[in-house]
Amino acid sequence: MATAPDNNLPLFYKDLVPLSSVDHADFHARPLDNAEFLVNQHAVPLTSDEFVSACRFFPIVFSAGDNPVPLALMGLNEGVNTFVDADGKLINPVYVPAYIRRYPFLLARLNPDSEDLSLCFDPSSGAIGQFDEGDALFENGQPTAPVNAVLEFCKNFEEAGQRTGFFMEELKKADLLMDGEVAIQPEGSDKPYIYRGFQMVDENKLRELRGDVLRKMMQNGSLGLIFAHLFSLQLMRDVFAEQVRAGKVPEILEVPNPVA
Repeated sequence: MATAPDNNLPLFYKDLVPLSSVDHADFHARPLDNAEFLVNQHAVPLTSDEFVSACRFFPIVFSAGDNPVPLALMGLNEGVNTFVDADGKLINPVYVPAYIRRYPFLLARLNPDSEDLSLCFDPSSGAIGQFDEGDALFENGQPTAPVNAVLEFCKNFEEAGQRTGFFMEELKKADLLMDGEVAIQPEGSDKPYIYRGFQMVDENKLRELRGDVLRKMMQNGSLGLIFAHLFSLQLMRDVFAEQVRAGKVPEILEVPNPVA
């Protein structure tokens, strides 16, 4: 069986093999009962296409560093996810980011010298194998309708990723990102919990943008995405409150890298 295209595996993926009509002719795909891979994951990559849907449920921040990416925070501390239980099942109905819904599939470049992408999957997921139940992946050597639907979803995800890259470039060109910090003081405590290690849009710089830059951002949709991000930040206190209820607040009062 083919090996993973890249040893640098993305978040959630423990292994990666290209889907093959020869090697996987009799394989089936079945839905996962839970998402155990989410239990200890507090931040999930998000595309800009999802900001409007995601901002109602998750704080949206940007990772630290020179090449930031949008993240949906499912917890404020590393290893804490307030949206799933210990078995990886959603506690309440929420928008599920496409990065999660894509798993265990992924479009990957098998040849570093080629731009072609191939549909791959994580064989350790438990969702794909030589099962009697589930959707067949191939019939008469050809991909079935479910596989074609997955391929289309993954293609759309890649395109959304490109649009997200353009959006991030807009933020960087306008110098709108700053190091984020949020202080949350629980009731009865004389000291706040301070969270850092992420980036956010600087509202002061946003207000000072030149009219032509602001107009361009409004026309290409970036301004609406920025507001979705800013509005979502108020949910940090809700996520913190869920951590308190679950007894998942650390003893220390300053957490320097919540989304690292």
